[in-house]
Amino acid sequence: MRNVRILAALGMLSFVGVASAEVSGTVTATNDYVFRGITQSAEDPALQASIDYSHSSGWYIGAWGSNIDFGPGDPADIEVDIYTGFAGETDAGLGWDVGINYYSYPDESDYNYPEAYFKLSYGMFSGGIYYSNDWVNLGDDAYYINAGVSVPLGDAFTFNVSAGYSFGDAFEDTEYTDYSVGFGYTIGNFELGLSYVDTTLDDGDDLFVEDSDVFNTEGRVVFTISTTFPWGN
Repeated sequence: MRNVRILAALGMLSFVGVASAEVSGTVTATNDYVFRGITQSAEDPALQASIDYSHSSGWYIGAWGSNIDFGPGDPADIEVDIYTGFAGETDAGLGWDVGINYYSYPDESDYNYPEAYFKLSYGMFSGGIYYSNDWVNLGDDAYYINAGVSVPLGDAFTFNVSAGYSFGDAFEDTEYTDYSVGFGYTIGNFELGLSYVDTTLDDGDDLFVEDSDVFNTEGRVVFTISTTFPWGN
């Protein structure tokens, strides 16, 4: 019930955007919450919501939440991320974004940890590097680098490809690459996505739990549908 209340609150906050052009919110439904190639919802559906405020200076702050499933007996059943940073674009069209994200788990604070990031984009290309000095509150550092391309296919379709690499002390024995290939489609105020995601980890070679849907790393098809408020912007 606590999950429902928190997600509902985030969803309600998204409607604040109707009264302010600087505030927006997004609601997303997916058949599987996948983070860097690894399921966070034990391959079950997830409902996600965010609320964001951006200033004309380039500063922004926001919050994002999702239900999660880390296995039987684990008290964590929701993730709430708080992030802030600065973003902008050069006259040549090079976009940049630098900030910090704090991953929090209200029902299991032992997992909370920060992560700094720096991202670049130019046209259909994008990429970034992420660093945490205390990944999942385990005391080990972790790095993640990724790159992607989103190719427009007419007015409504896009072809999307991305790949990322996780490494550092936290992944000393499990460094791996994740990748995603799929399509996006815009219909009215809704964004639909269908992609195949996978990792270079062996089938069933989960980071924490063996022979389980929890943190499963095998390839799968992921479908998402999302909408951002206020509509009409």
